[in-house]
Amino acid sequence: MPTLDLANAKPVVKPAAAAAVHALPAKPSLVGLDRAGLKAALEAIGIEGKETRMRVSQLWGWIYQRGAKTFEEMSNVSKHLRAALVENYTLDRPEVVVEQVSVDGTRKWLMRIPPSIAGEKWHEIETVYIPTRDRGTLCISSQVGCTLTCSFCHTGTQKLVRNLTAAEIVAQIIVARDRLGDWPGQQPPEGAFVPDDGGRFVSNIVLMGMGEPLYNVENVTAALKVLLDQDGLQLSKRRITLSTSGVVPEIGRVGAETGVSLAISLHAVTDDLRDELVPLNRKYPIADLLDACRNYPAASNARRITFEYVMLKGVNDSIDDAKRLVRLLKGIPAKINLIPFNPWPGSKYECSDWEQIERFSEIVFDAGYSSPVRTPRGRDILAACGQLKSETEKLRAKERAELMSKAEQDAFRAMSMVD
Repeated sequence: MPTLDLANAKPVVKPAAAAAVHALPAKPSLVGLDRAGLKAALEAIGIEGKETRMRVSQLWGWIYQRGAKTFEEMSNVSKHLRAALVENYTLDRPEVVVEQVSVDGTRKWLMRIPPSIAGEKWHEIETVYIPTRDRGTLCISSQVGCTLTCSFCHTGTQKLVRNLTAAEIVAQIIVARDRLGDWPGQQPPEGAFVPDDGGRFVSNIVLMGMGEPLYNVENVTAALKVLLDQDGLQLSKRRITLSTSGVVPEIGRVGAETGVSLAISLHAVTDDLRDELVPLNRKYPIADLLDACRNYPAASNARRITFEYVMLKGVNDSIDDAKRLVRLLKGIPAKINLIPFNPWPGSKYECSDWEQIERFSEIVFDAGYSSPVRTPRGRDILAACGQLKSETEKLRAKERAELMSKAEQDAFRAMSMVD
């Protein structure tokens, strides 16, 4: 395993171009598109009939199997088509504005994404890579900001700006593989901490970054299907975990359509406390959430639902809380992931004492549930659970509303509303 270079813990800042940050890109990128999107792009430049399917397959392989950055690399694509692609499209990825590397090898990328509508500002999201010897987990975002305002979460202090498109969600994986040298024939950066088991450097995906995935369910589902395509990125549904704070109506749907693993941000065992910690609970209380978990299509004893429980000193960490948690989860194939609270500037909470976390874990374990305590990773670069928050300048809601159609405004308001 490479030795970690502590000097790399300092942010590597790449100055962003000052021009065009308020303009739509001159040409759209094909990176992140699904097969239907690639087909439409080809048809728009005159590729028709049986040729379209072949060309989609070629583009798919170059983008998702080989990580092509230019059309010129596509040696099995005709010269005429390559010229047409260059004229009309790009293979641009989100720009990495800042890269930070923790002393433990965790990497955090601040990525700039272009506007989705004319007149909108460019926005920034955060993506985190967490390596161990036998796996590399990429934590990706589904929204710019977040709508849920969970009181213990730094990301929740940033208001929701907009949903990420399916292509923008997929593109985070492409960027990570670029930065890590995780394509055929490539090598990781010198001194990088990556798995040493001979497998991929990005082997697992968790939707635990900025945003609530199930308030962007259409784009998240479409993105997951790209990730799961076995002729492309070839990720396994067992190695993808979607984390939700409990958007109950969408839980069964995403399970049926994708079969990915499920994680629930629970954090409390009574509705009164969860109403405070996770305000979404006022709309979908604990009993409704757990019923949805019992019926989750992909859940089994072999694929247990993960219940995330952040340990807050004097708030939710009592022995009685542990016993109540065990009773609540009866009948659900579950494991409980205990998360030491990761502090952030301005937070009113403290992490539970380690001895208390161990006592809590023992009660859960003795009841027959796996109860690992998550080792905090990337705390020094604010990359740990609940610490993500981009520093992008936000577009005020009024400004954005002026750029959106009435239908888009109505959908945005409905998504942002928590009763």
